[in-house]
Amino acid sequence: MKQYKAVFIDWDDTIGDFAGAANTALHEMYEKYQLSEYFDSYEEFDTLYHEHNLELWKLYGEDKVTKSFLRIDRFLYPLLHGSKSFPLGEDLGEALSALAEQMSEDFLHLTTKYFSLLEGAEELVRYLAKKYPLTVVTNGFVEVQYEKFDKSGLRDCFAHIVLSEEVGCQKPNPRIFEEALRMNGLQAEDVVMIGDSWNSDIQGAINAGIDQIWIRKSKDPLPEGQSATYLVQSFSDVMEIL
Repeated sequence: MKQYKAVFIDWDDTIGDFAGAANTALHEMYEKYQLSEYFDSYEEFDTLYHEHNLELWKLYGEDKVTKSFLRIDRFLYPLLHGSKSFPLGEDLGEALSALAEQMSEDFLHLTTKYFSLLEGAEELVRYLAKKYPLTVVTNGFVEVQYEKFDKSGLRDCFAHIVLSEEVGCQKPNPRIFEEALRMNGLQAEDVVMIGDSWNSDIQGAINAGIDQIWIRKSKDPLPEGQSATYLVQSFSDVMEIL
């Protein structure tokens, strides 16, 4: 087994349960803002939000939209396209924009409030921290990510934190991984990247010439003609490799 000098690791949905926190937050917001006025069901709202949010994050990573636009438009778009939405007048447009802005603030607050670690994540991080310098390499907004790091109780396990917004680019851009290598004073062949997202974590590490451990969700298809250095389904599998 190859010997590594350091380990890079993703945060949201690798260590922290962002999907669970977001789901709880969106349900709470649906009731709080009486969004049944705009949608036939929560499921309609959830689908419109998630599909548009994914597209916005892609555009944000390509520097085609700003952070402030992403934060508001991911809520404004569903409000404008719900099955119960009605023709927009000037007053309604302003009201919906204000509502989307308030929803954005609530969402960031609530996803931090409901943050929790994935089952087994603390054991994995503390196991790895005894053997390797650990560096978090993650996308996300500064104002919430550091709160989640502190709330996790694991901040002391990480030698470095590399956050996309501070570097000025997002995974899979290799520059964020190169910054992590610079901080550690290491070369690409010295480290391995652990993550749950093929597009961000695994493809990003490949772009930077770094080995990868893909914690593959059962629903995630293997990209045609590609494979990770290591493909696993559990934290225990990761610990066997490292």
